[in-house]
Amino acid sequence: MKLAVIGSGYVGLVTGTCLARFGNTVVCVDSDQRRVEALTRGEVPFYEPGLSDMMKRNAVEGRLSFSSDTRASLNGSDMCFITVGTPSAPDGSADLSYIEAASREIGRFLKNNDYNRKLLVVVKSTVPVGTNERVRQWIAEEGGQEGAFETASNPEFLREGAAVRDFVEPDRVVIGTASQEAALRMGELYSFTEPQRLLFMDIRSAEMAKYASNAMLATRISFMNEMASICERVGADVECVRQAMSLDTRIGSKFLYAGCGYGGSCFPKDVRAIRDFAAAAGYDARILTAVDEVNESQKEVLFGKVAERFGTRLDGLNAAVWGLAFKPKTSDVREAPSLTLIRRLLDAGAHVRAHDPRAADEVRSALGQHDGLVYVSDPYDALADADALVVVTEWDVYRQPDFDRVKRLMRTPVIVDGRNIYSPAEMERLGFDHMPIGRSVKKVQ
Repeated sequence: MKLAVIGSGYVGLVTGTCLARFGNTVVCVDSDQRRVEALTRGEVPFYEPGLSDMMKRNAVEGRLSFSSDTRASLNGSDMCFITVGTPSAPDGSADLSYIEAASREIGRFLKNNDYNRKLLVVVKSTVPVGTNERVRQWIAEEGGQEGAFETASNPEFLREGAAVRDFVEPDRVVIGTASQEAALRMGELYSFTEPQRLLFMDIRSAEMAKYASNAMLATRISFMNEMASICERVGADVECVRQAMSLDTRIGSKFLYAGCGYGGSCFPKDVRAIRDFAAAAGYDARILTAVDEVNESQKEVLFGKVAERFGTRLDGLNAAVWGLAFKPKTSDVREAPSLTLIRRLLDAGAHVRAHDPRAADEVRSALGQHDGLVYVSDPYDALADADALVVVTEWDVYRQPDFDRVKRLMRTPVIVDGRNIYSPAEMERLGFDHMPIGRSVKKVQ
């Protein structure tokens, strides 16, 4: 098939690259000419394992190209994927302005072109329930005739750090359609997937499925962080609690780890968006409100532990921060706990030396230049004369450091373990003042 993908950000680039891998001819479209030029040179604007090599190979073999001309890219296409961003508006709702702009551009194209088959417009962006109906309306308002196109919902379920694998070997592919013809065409496109993993449903249910999935995962994270807060106050160990819970087959082990809160481009905005469109439908999503509130307060826990040890005024304190991305294997720092921590440390007068294998440039862009903030290329360089080391992201490189060297470099051997990657008993044996999330070093008598 010939495919156009409107939006060459994270979802669009992964989608276009992976579909090209299976022999389709794909044009990824973006309104940012500089991004188009960079992609044409083979430069991926973010880190995602395996994506860069696959993108370059598809481009060299002629299946993948990049353009800023939407209408030219749509010419002759069998399908058009809308993969533009839907960021949170100030009130927490999903901002659909990019979806509208893409839809109207498609409508203008259809108005001025004769088509011998329907253009299938597939909304892959995460959008509130009912958005496909608005997409059809926007296309029609620009001149797209009813018989010239139809729409489908095909929400993405890509995990940052494993997106290529998730697309090529998906747990499920959700397809929302209103016609048998659209369902057949989508089935042909996803013929590389095991048939039992293709879930066909109505469009509104498909739109809702993405939000419900992310909301459930976010809920499990906030639930365990709340359990960790309770464990700290009653003298229990959240890791022991987690192990006991995870062996219950009704609960399982996934997304049950306490930490310093979730971030990224999906969970925060999707929890707020579903809460917003639920309210618009007359329902108060109380659980999701609590999920968001718990997560925002959890991002403050790391600074709280530093302040508990050193006081709320930190003038002259040297803080080392390991991990800036919101999770390992990505360079994404959107709503990352590291941003909250670093801002609070700087406001309190501390000096910060930060390390991340991939995300230093992104944090530099998000926070700007600060006299008290330095980025280092080696994790041990962050530790020179440090009064505290705060582990924010559980990159593998931080899991088994040379603790003797860590202790020698630090001025005060304090480790705030925001992801519980170190054993409290081992840290105590090595002489560190270890401050994990919801854990205890008490022994069974």
